[in-house]
Amino acid sequence: LSSPGDPCITIFINNEWHDSANGRKFEVYNPATGEKICEVEEGDKEDIDKAVKAARTAFQLGSPWRTMDASERGRLLNKLADLIERDRLLLATMESIDGGKLFSSSYLMDLGACIKTLRYCAGWADKIHGRTIPMDGNFFTFTRHEPIGVCGQIIPWNFPLVMFIWKIAPALCCGNTVVVKPAEQTPLTAIYMGCLIKEAGFPPGVVNIVPGYGPTAGSAISHHMDIDKVAFTGSTEVGKLIKEAAGRSNLKRVTLELGGKSPNIIFADADLDSAVEFAHIGLFYHQGQCCIAGSRIFVEEPIYEEFVRRSVERAKKNVLGNPLLPGVHQGPQVDKEQFHKILELIESGKKEGAKLECGGGPWGNKGYFIQPTVFSNVTDDMRIAKEEIFGPVQQIMKFKTVDEVIRRANNTPYGLAAAVFTKDIDKALTFASALQAGTVWVNCYSALSAQCPFGGFKMSGNGREMGEYGLHEYTEVKTVTIKIPEKNS
Repeated sequence: LSSPGDPCITIFINNEWHDSANGRKFEVYNPATGEKICEVEEGDKEDIDKAVKAARTAFQLGSPWRTMDASERGRLLNKLADLIERDRLLLATMESIDGGKLFSSSYLMDLGACIKTLRYCAGWADKIHGRTIPMDGNFFTFTRHEPIGVCGQIIPWNFPLVMFIWKIAPALCCGNTVVVKPAEQTPLTAIYMGCLIKEAGFPPGVVNIVPGYGPTAGSAISHHMDIDKVAFTGSTEVGKLIKEAAGRSNLKRVTLELGGKSPNIIFADADLDSAVEFAHIGLFYHQGQCCIAGSRIFVEEPIYEEFVRRSVERAKKNVLGNPLLPGVHQGPQVDKEQFHKILELIESGKKEGAKLECGGGPWGNKGYFIQPTVFSNVTDDMRIAKEEIFGPVQQIMKFKTVDEVIRRANNTPYGLAAAVFTKDIDKALTFASALQAGTVWVNCYSALSAQCPFGGFKMSGNGREMGEYGLHEYTEVKTVTIKIPEKNS
């Protein structure tokens, strides 16, 4: 990534390492200590232009990537999965130091998901095909599913490596080339992937990685006239800017996976032990820094007090500390900005009348740690019930009837995920149909897989990632019609 003695990490374009065109660098910090890890070259519009040119050259007809057999693309993706398995310990450690994620989560969950996703998409590479169509008249008509072209992919900071793989794997298996901008808070594992992509044998220009800031490098991707598709995971506010930029430039295709304020509905007939545990994990996993976090917990009135009591007991068991150490359940928030945003929202909950059951403030004397926090007596009009907190703050609300909780659960601009806990199959199916969300879980939470499409309704985004549906976002459908000669009499 850098020369010996040089702490600066560089930009990956055309299978080579480059300094930024503007000469600027930005610093990356360990959120558990607040200490500087390294400096990274700060990509800007000129670097994005260079990356797009490399990606366009790699996509041109006659290039090694376009002439490569589809099965060979699959082999390269499998090779990349092999290299990630080889370097799994290193990548998991980098992910934990850079983003504050628990090492156990990084190693088992994130790296496991990356490997499975690559292998899933590798299997699809030579199975993407069109259909023949019985067109009226004397014609032979068929469809081709062709790659879109150059894809700009903007990665979030909360799952840096998983989202990197979620973006590049389907794009590459369909035959596209990519320009990736990792989040400035957590760029290290994405940049390291450049080493593995080159080692795996991908041709130059197929994958290009340009670290930088959203308003500069990210904006350059969104506005670029020679990028054919943008995929973004992040905030709804930035998603709107990207969609606007795509419309103002070349009407590039856009898929967005944005914010959430997901309802988790607990009925009195649910298995209470299981519901409490899933509700806890669904909120506190990765310090609450998940777009699918079950941050609006609706509990049926007869079991409300008991659910709150057990949830508080569960939250108090969390051990905070260095995410690299065994026995630690909760690491730091990603940076100072998120840290202060979460604390401000906690204060708003106190002021607006929610009952603070536990936590409610910072923890420790260094790093960006926040105590696991539980609020009860939360009402729908409070900021903590409406805004995406993205932190370890659990809000528990009470409901009485099915109709009431359906209305309240859907009364949000978001629609990413939802869950219902009940032993009544009729209730479960009613809610699976009624809840306006891209994913609905029944008696579980956060169950995700490379085979399953993921995305949101409403302001939680457009399009889907993963599964066969996700592949559709990376191909254009071309109809070919051939006139069959008339038989001579």
